[in-house]
Amino acid sequence: MIAKVKSGSLRGVDGFLVEVEVDIAFGMPAFTTVGLAEIAVKESKDRVKAAIKNSGYQFPSTRVTINLAPADVRKEGTGFDLPIALGLLAAQGLAPQENLDRYLLYGEVSLDGRLKATRGVLPVALACRQAGLQGLIIPKDNAREAAVVKDLTVYPAETLPEVVEFLQGRLDLIPEPPPQVELAAPDGQEVDFAEVKGQEQVKRAMVIAAAGGHNVLMMGPPGSGKTMLARRLPTILPPLTFEEALETSKIYSIVGLLPPGRALLTNRPFRPPHHTVSDAGLIGGGRIPRPGEVSLAHNGVLFLDELPEFKRQVLEVLRQPLEEGYVTISRASSSLTYPARFMLVAAMNPCPCGFLGDAKRPCRCTPNQIRAYQTRISGPLLDRIDIQVLVPAVPFQDLAAGSEGESSIVLQQRVLAARSRQTCRFSGSRVHCNAQMPVRLVKQYCTLKPEPRRLLERAMERLGLSARAYNRILKISRTIADLEGEAEIQTPHLAEAIQYRSLDRSFTA
Repeated sequence: MIAKVKSGSLRGVDGFLVEVEVDIAFGMPAFTTVGLAEIAVKESKDRVKAAIKNSGYQFPSTRVTINLAPADVRKEGTGFDLPIALGLLAAQGLAPQENLDRYLLYGEVSLDGRLKATRGVLPVALACRQAGLQGLIIPKDNAREAAVVKDLTVYPAETLPEVVEFLQGRLDLIPEPPPQVELAAPDGQEVDFAEVKGQEQVKRAMVIAAAGGHNVLMMGPPGSGKTMLARRLPTILPPLTFEEALETSKIYSIVGLLPPGRALLTNRPFRPPHHTVSDAGLIGGGRIPRPGEVSLAHNGVLFLDELPEFKRQVLEVLRQPLEEGYVTISRASSSLTYPARFMLVAAMNPCPCGFLGDAKRPCRCTPNQIRAYQTRISGPLLDRIDIQVLVPAVPFQDLAAGSEGESSIVLQQRVLAARSRQTCRFSGSRVHCNAQMPVRLVKQYCTLKPEPRRLLERAMERLGLSARAYNRILKISRTIADLEGEAEIQTPHLAEAIQYRSLDRSFTA
């Protein structure tokens, strides 16, 4: 007898429907799974067999064949345990086929028949809604995650017998109510810009970066507050929209990093990978490609501390996501694309000892050591970082001052005002902030009058800036004008934007 159960699997960050076909035929006892199943799927045989027996049902002692369709797409993960178990029971007449056709089943089963939380439920729930099925049956621990999908009925279950009795019409599973998701406000953050003493120029640069979505490089001696500033950047960024929270939560669901019991990520992610990270760990990869740190930082901040300590080939893979906002991982069997639109915040010392240019502590490095240290960062990568700012050591007067600086709430209000102007400007397009403007929109919205135009021309000649740097200076100028509430880019806006390219000279000198 043949039974068919609808389930789902993952392709990149998206879910797709899989039909689990179960055939029980006469012959020597055997269990075969076909349809490009990965190891975790093939191992479900032993879990399902124990779960069925320990739940009080009979496991067929004949030839069993499991087909996962479409058969030409790889399937991986433990979410097929539940549909395979129900298919085996339905093939024995314990679950009506007409009821199975209404639902999508997805979840891992333990040896005693309990349903366990499974990664990737959110993309599968979206695929279920798109297919127009009546509901989704999943483990109870995944219920809140799936219930955020609008217009989808989610049925949480704790054990395999509960699902069987529900399909038989003998038990009612209570649908999971849609969770009340409150996207975090800045006053709920654990850190605040008010805690940063001094560094007003750097705070100004961070506000500009947040207002326009620009990348930032901070260079200064050890202990000057670079990491402290970077960790507080998310507190002044605009709150996540529901669509952004859904996009980011899909990625975290796939890799199993969505916090237990949470429906969505409500804060912008902040990912600080260690400098020993591999290129696969940063950009994504593996035999079965997985999202890397750049995708986990989607709609948030990727912080690279001690930038020159990262391997050269690891840093170079950042070029594509910095330009395009996504990363494509190609393997012989498949090619997957993951979103990776993030703000890059990097920090570094000016030299190996860290005290180059310090007025009180002498630098012990030779010119060759300094040059070798700074040139670990390639010119093309440096060119993609919009704002480059020096972070000097904090003087004692600022540290001992009793008054605090402006709080994250105050700074965020300026950022939100600038972002609202950009939202109106780019209405109807896929551009959300100034940093994302393509060349066509730069020409349209970053026009210069004669005086600022001459200033930019002189800066390009003296600093030897590239065409990419030219466009990025215009984007930063547009952001500064937005912060000031100006409709046109003025000379002071452009002059401030140019100074944020000053580190180019120290790297090329």
